[in-house]
Amino acid sequence: MTFKSTLQRHQTMLDGLYALEPQVNELLDLISRCVLAGNKVLFFGNGGSAADAQHLAAEFVVRYKDDRQPLGAIALTTDTSILTAHSNDYSFDSVFDRQIMALARPGDVAIGLSTSGNSANVINGINTAKQSGCITIAFTGHSGGKLKSLADHCVCIPDTETARIQEGHIIIGHWLCEALDAQLTSK
Repeated sequence: MTFKSTLQRHQTMLDGLYALEPQVNELLDLISRCVLAGNKVLFFGNGGSAADAQHLAAEFVVRYKDDRQPLGAIALTTDTSILTAHSNDYSFDSVFDRQIMALARPGDVAIGLSTSGNSANVINGINTAKQSGCITIAFTGHSGGKLKSLADHCVCIPDTETARIQEGHIIIGHWLCEALDAQLTSK
């Protein structure tokens, strides 16, 4: 495995993102309307996707690049007491559900990240978010897995390698932050 071969695989994934432009522009409009209406974005996922959820929530609340008002966002992956209590008392498969029931309101956006699109707790979280009146978005890999047909919108990174999929999620997430900054600072 050479550095060059990794960069080539990364470039192949990047080249595939161009086809997603109309879809991510639509997501920008949805998320922009959400935060401008005073609603929030709920991010959740497992492992590296949990870290990406936290990363993107921080960009919304603090700032991405430009100084602007904080945007309502929560990563449902950060409270170890909630995560461990729920997993112990109920099930890890529903670890995001109770938080969504407690925090989500109609008009919020719920973004579940799962490279396979088949993580049971992300699937359950998306279903609970829909029942709570949220707009649901899944960030997945190539096939979209089960989330593709469950979420209102599914961004399928055109790759099958976990690392490349996660890189695609962060690129799109960063672009959304940059575009939101541009929209909000121009108003």
